[in-house]
Amino acid sequence: MIPAKTPKILKQFFSTYTWDLHVQNEKNIYLTFDDGPIPEITEFVLAQLKLYNAKATFFCIGENIKKHPHIFKKIIDHGHAIGNHTMNHLKVWKSNSKTYLDNISDCEELILQHYQTTDIYTKLFRPPYGQISYSKFKTIEKLGYKIILWDVLSKDWDKTILPQECLQNVIKNTESGSIVVFHDSKKASINLKYALPKVLDYFSNRGYTFEAISIKHTPS
Repeated sequence: MIPAKTPKILKQFFSTYTWDLHVQNEKNIYLTFDDGPIPEITEFVLAQLKLYNAKATFFCIGENIKKHPHIFKKIIDHGHAIGNHTMNHLKVWKSNSKTYLDNISDCEELILQHYQTTDIYTKLFRPPYGQISYSKFKTIEKLGYKIILWDVLSKDWDKTILPQECLQNVIKNTESGSIVVFHDSKKASINLKYALPKVLDYFSNRGYTFEAISIKHTPS
């Protein structure tokens, strides 16, 4: 079973990757959304974030960018950060290096088509399923990507958990600097739509702000 809170030993073992972003004396949380853009669901997320003046990071699949470019543009126009989540949501353990790297490159090409300038695009990458490959990731890092994993999983995609459990996964495990994973996907929509507004309200009322991930940050 995948834990909602990433164990410290895993962070230490893979310490070159970004799991959280602790900044002294700042109460920041980094919400991330995987697998979009998807009609209605991504737009729901954007509307909720806007209510709290919250910024987030969207790890997008290239195929979904191609299908829904107008929604992808909305993410950028709302001032959120974009991350690469491969073109086809590939599993790193079942793909050879060339196939996997080409898939990332194809996704990046689509992403860059929507920016007027690359100056504001930060090269963030999250591997689908959180699968880690040391050899492939070394090459990805050489291409200028910062590999972003997570501190907290909402588990919104898991149909065996109730929406209330999804909410508690975030509430109980999130602290300042946490990178939190949600999914703007159909599979996760029931849990997401219940938990996200309550997460935003809960932490906003406790003085936290929600920030997008910047490549300028360094792993903690």
